[in-house]
Amino acid sequence: MSAPSNAVLAARSLTLGYGADPVVHGVDLEIDPGEFTVVVGPNGCGKSTLLKALGRVNRPMSGQVMLHGRDLRTRRTKAVARELALLPQSPVVPDGVTVRSLVERGRFAHHTLLRQWSPEDEQAIAEALDLTATADLAEVPLASLSGGQRQRAWVAMVLAQDTGVLLLDEPTTYLDIAHQYDLLQLFARLHRRGRTVVAVLHDLAQAARFATRLIMMDGGRVVADGAPHEVVTSDLVGEVFGLACDVVPDPRTGTPLVIPHEEPVAG
Repeated sequence: MSAPSNAVLAARSLTLGYGADPVVHGVDLEIDPGEFTVVVGPNGCGKSTLLKALGRVNRPMSGQVMLHGRDLRTRRTKAVARELALLPQSPVVPDGVTVRSLVERGRFAHHTLLRQWSPEDEQAIAEALDLTATADLAEVPLASLSGGQRQRAWVAMVLAQDTGVLLLDEPTTYLDIAHQYDLLQLFARLHRRGRTVVAVLHDLAQAARFATRLIMMDGGRVVADGAPHEVVTSDLVGEVFGLACDVVPDPRTGTPLVIPHEEPVAG
């Protein structure tokens, strides 16, 4: 008999798709408590589709997603939302909503008929606005913000949800490079405080710098899974991304850094 799993989230023979066409094929993986897992891979490889299934947005064609050992499909929506928060890649902006009212929505999962608005809600919202540097935008309509400001507001909503698991689909979209690193450092701090973080990222250097574990996908399957230095290799990057490169240690962190080969310039 196999040992019981300690996984917070697990995929069991998970096949996902749209209509009759599978995009993710029979994936098995486990996310242990306190990991900062980053999923990487080329466009169309199924990484966002997989993340949305872990967040109960995509329904499996076959297989299961387990949260703390229980099938996600058997859990009540609010109960799941108190344990797991998902930031989608392109969230829809509600009309007329201010930053604060958006962030307040992150608290709805904690409300019941007997427990409505509380000081704990106010504290969670204030902390989320502070952590994302959006407190001065609290009364500004979301639709009037720049793409980067809007993205930080959505992150604040997810943080206000105050869950043990964060699922982040391209969380640095629309952000300039300074805010990208600010946000990734924030997620790293949350991870060090005990949060389980799973993110989809495009930038291999950022993924390797912040992740404790990398999952590389290609063609709807997991092709590598391990520590960043085990996954980001010149052979794998060449095979999966079609990029001839060298992989060297980052001079500041020692994490893998991809250096593309220079194409000869036509004379």
